[in-house]
Amino acid sequence: MRYGSGCRRPSCWLVTTDYFTFIRRDLAAFSGICKMSISYDDRNETMREALVRTIDALTQPKVTLRTLLAIFGDHGSLLVCTLLTLPFMLPVSIPGVSTVFGLAILLLGISITINTVPWLPRQIMDRELDAPMLKNVLQRSLDIVTRLEAVIVRRIGILTDGKIAGRINGLAIVAGAGLLMLPLGLVPFSNTLPALAILLLCIGISQRDGLLVLGGYGMLVATVVYFAFLAWAAYQAGTGIMTFFSGG
Repeated sequence: MRYGSGCRRPSCWLVTTDYFTFIRRDLAAFSGICKMSISYDDRNETMREALVRTIDALTQPKVTLRTLLAIFGDHGSLLVCTLLTLPFMLPVSIPGVSTVFGLAILLLGISITINTVPWLPRQIMDRELDAPMLKNVLQRSLDIVTRLEAVIVRRIGILTDGKIAGRINGLAIVAGAGLLMLPLGLVPFSNTLPALAILLLCIGISQRDGLLVLGGYGMLVATVVYFAFLAWAAYQAGTGIMTFFSGG
């Protein structure tokens, strides 16, 4: 009797059973790792409220960045996106920066859309921070944000509150990052328009100000129209040149 793939020995069945048991354990372990990925709770709070909640939650002497991001929620990603757009508010563009910063904003926008902590190396995520010192920094930030809320107020909640609004706004940030990454750095306002759209969206989402979010969507539309006009103008110029030389 031959014992190949159709082995009928009891020992073969034991080996096969042990193999599949090992596979099932591996799958279970992998499933457990997947469940450990941090997802934010859907909240409808301003950055000031998130800061207050985070400060109150820091009761231990040490805290990891993973825990801090989970407590702070999507405001962390929104704040980083806001900072990354600031260089493009100037009329002078630096070649290559829009692609790098745009990619970073794109990844952060994806994390905002799916409502999870952005991926970072484990060594960074699990590094312990001094909680009392961090609370002092957050308290100073809270004072600044409180002053900003005198101007930026919660309004038009339908554009900022709820899961659907959060997902759509996240996709809008991703779209703005895609427009920012286009290699048009030498074209006037090609970086400023999408960056301004992302800036308004991020501030509006973090402060639950639907008017700013609406302004961000308006800037996205303006950017698409502007780029479409540039494409049309380039096409017309190319057609004119071809006609000129062919006629000559």
